[in-house]
Amino acid sequence: MIWAQVSAIGVLALILAEAAPAVAHEDITDTLLTDRFANCAAYADTYSAEATDIQNRRQFSAELSISTDGDSCTIRSNAVPNHDFNTTGHFVTPLAEQVQVYSVPANPVAASRPTALSLQYDNAVFLNGVKLDLMAAGCFGVRDGRIGCTDMSAPYRYDPLASNAGFGADEHNAHTQPDGTYHYHGNPMALFDQDNPAAPSPVIGFAADGFPIFGSYIEDNGTIRPARSSYRLRTGNRPSGPGDPGGPYDGTFVDDWEYVVGYGDLDQCNGMVQNGVYGYVITETYPHVMACYTGTPDPSFRKRR
Repeated sequence: MIWAQVSAIGVLALILAEAAPAVAHEDITDTLLTDRFANCAAYADTYSAEATDIQNRRQFSAELSISTDGDSCTIRSNAVPNHDFNTTGHFVTPLAEQVQVYSVPANPVAASRPTALSLQYDNAVFLNGVKLDLMAAGCFGVRDGRIGCTDMSAPYRYDPLASNAGFGADEHNAHTQPDGTYHYHGNPMALFDQDNPAAPSPVIGFAADGFPIFGSYIEDNGTIRPARSSYRLRTGNRPSGPGDPGGPYDGTFVDDWEYVVGYGDLDQCNGMVQNGVYGYVITETYPHVMACYTGTPDPSFRKRR
């Protein structure tokens, strides 16, 4: 009798599953974002997209879902972007789909002091499901300079987006990690209008501390223009003694830059308040997205390896 009941329940479940409508996904292939909602809950939905690895001639399907319980948002994705990629890059490892799950505070709070970035945490997730991982594990004089520099106090850490750094980023300032995870080091280039928009840029993602990330353009007394970083290149030349790279401060290394209060529009972490809302802002120069956390990163952004 018990087995008969179990069998009947199983048949009923199968019938219901077959009859249930498929979950609708919003297609965001090559979509430019426009919304400026600062709460992650505003983007709760399921999304899909198609993307092509141009150099390897491979097709991928992006999967992304954003859900909320009111206090936080859960962002799940397979780490495939919503745009074609690897047109100009030199990826050592082909893209491989992942299982990424991040929890983002819906109402972020500034910490008493900024939290430093580290190699132990992913920095943010964009609204196409691809993560931001700003820092390189490469420092001058450590192995081949491209990997193995895990000491956060080590000097002369490379900026992956420096023109002569040689990290093989594609046209979206992204490349793959050794396990094939596609990730950005700066402006994704495909998520907001890059060319003289008529309005301030939208929210394009959320940092690990929950604060939103806005595109580059801000409103300045009625003028729409790109935000300016408050980091500037140091003047002169780097030390050239043993263990030092020498040469001019040209942006090859993170240490080539210094924060100067009021030099640009943004604070130490590369953020500002717009219409009463604090958020990080994409910039053309270092630190590209963020230089520290204004809040406290959620543990879900801690790297698994």
